[in-house]
Amino acid sequence: MTVEVQVKDMLEAGVHFGHQTRRWNPKMRPYIFAARDGIHIIDLDQTASLARDAYKFVADTVALGNSILFVGTKKQAKDVVESEAKRVGQFYVSNRWLGGMLTNFRTIRQSIDRLNDLVEKREKGELEKLTKKEALQIEREIEKLEFSLGGIKMMKKIPGAVFLIDPSSEIIAKKEANKLGIPVIALIDTNSDPEGIDYIIPGNDDAIRSIQYFSKIIADACEDGNRRREISLREQEAQAAEQAKEQKFKGPAIREKKITGRGRAWVARGATAEAASDADAEQFAKVKVEETTEAGSDQNP
Repeated sequence: MTVEVQVKDMLEAGVHFGHQTRRWNPKMRPYIFAARDGIHIIDLDQTASLARDAYKFVADTVALGNSILFVGTKKQAKDVVESEAKRVGQFYVSNRWLGGMLTNFRTIRQSIDRLNDLVEKREKGELEKLTKKEALQIEREIEKLEFSLGGIKMMKKIPGAVFLIDPSSEIIAKKEANKLGIPVIALIDTNSDPEGIDYIIPGNDDAIRSIQYFSKIIADACEDGNRRREISLREQEAQAAEQAKEQKFKGPAIREKKITGRGRAWVARGATAEAASDADAEQFAKVKVEETTEAGSDQNP
């Protein structure tokens, strides 16, 4: 499945508006079309092509069973990031990036386990057995952990890729992903440094409509990958069931002894092999008698 990225739609979303020319990052020069009234204009033809590349990569990544971590903590991005990630069953960080979320995931996982344990106790009504003060303390702890870790509380391992809204606002997240070799996709404006970003999507990372536009594209890619993953798993299950069925009908191997010649060895035949005929059985018995006679002669010269 391919994604439609239309220049007209991007213009309506204000994707083409970069930052003031005096606030630009020279490394973004290849993605700038022109400057108008002191504002850099982003080359939307390049944006469309690069967004399609990002879509394909994300869809392929999810189809292999990996997850995508959506990260957008600034005001314009947080609600969009959370809603789009939830829509397609992915993880997100929309409030504050905790140092070590990726590079020290084992420790973060302990905090996640603590959160899940407290939530489970609350759902079972165990907090009602505590004093009001103790219950209030636990509720506050849950609220604090939910604020920081709610979007990744079901994440069992590090993600297959990270999607950033405005990498200049998510420097630590980018550094941690780079350190672990996790691919980074980012909506990046003309004032940001594209170094360390594997899939660049040049565009306005301040306008809500622009953020919505590309967050939806990445989320749709996840949905595409999920669909492909489900199809693949169903095919694997069907194949495994068919193999099990064939094995059941095939049955265990039947061992028969060759009945001619010396040095007689055991050979295997399938369960569907025809049984030996009566003549074969008689010949086999005759050979056995001869062997017994010969053995007796050898022992008594």
